[in-house]
Amino acid sequence: MQGVRLLMTSEMFLSGYHIGADAVRNCAQAADGVMAKRIAEIAKTYELAILYGYPEYANNELFNSIQVIDSNGTRLGNYRKTHLFGDVDREVFTPGDEATVIVEIEGWRIGLLICYDLEFPENARRLALAGVDLIAVPTALMHPYEFVPRQMVATRGFENCVFVAYANCCGSEKDFDYCGLSCVVGPDGVDIARSATNEGLIYAELDRVLLQRWRRTNTYLSDRRPALYCTNSQPEAVSDDST
Repeated sequence: MQGVRLLMTSEMFLSGYHIGADAVRNCAQAADGVMAKRIAEIAKTYELAILYGYPEYANNELFNSIQVIDSNGTRLGNYRKTHLFGDVDREVFTPGDEATVIVEIEGWRIGLLICYDLEFPENARRLALAGVDLIAVPTALMHPYEFVPRQMVATRGFENCVFVAYANCCGSEKDFDYCGLSCVVGPDGVDIARSATNEGLIYAELDRVLLQRWRRTNTYLSDRRPALYCTNSQPEAVSDDST
């Protein structure tokens, strides 16, 4: 695998994303199920960690989940999508309630999110404050939301001084036309690798020197004033009446 240490797939990679509730239920497995064991064998054979998306069945509920298995075949962490997107998620899945899931691979701290989760800035910021170096985001993003991989992914990396890896689907499922554009961006907001809209495999090498240098340069995290961001009370609505 050309020295790759972590292989990352798209959201719901094992089953497909927009396949219908019945199909998802038929494909769902436990986090330690048959497919997890098979992926562990692949990880050991090729000596690399694998991060993959799948439909998880647990406690009579279904979750849109991702799991990381290391190069020894050990399950490092499992994350359940916390922010469900539209009917395609809400009609099938229960939202996860564990907001911060972090795994470590060869000294790199990796925070896990799924697709729509990244579009809420609080999620990326929470992981950055927890000390992650990379936010990994398996995704199934469709047209017309290309703004997310083209601009938002880089913004999340820049404003949080982290690398962001965004693995999206391509092709079509039912009425969804996925936009591809998988990418890895640096803490400076600059692309390290980016795919086109078609199927492909991209490679990226994370530079710890770049990460450390940019964290000295970009002081967003240390300049925060959390007391001003209190959400315990809602601000009064602002009238748009002209006077």
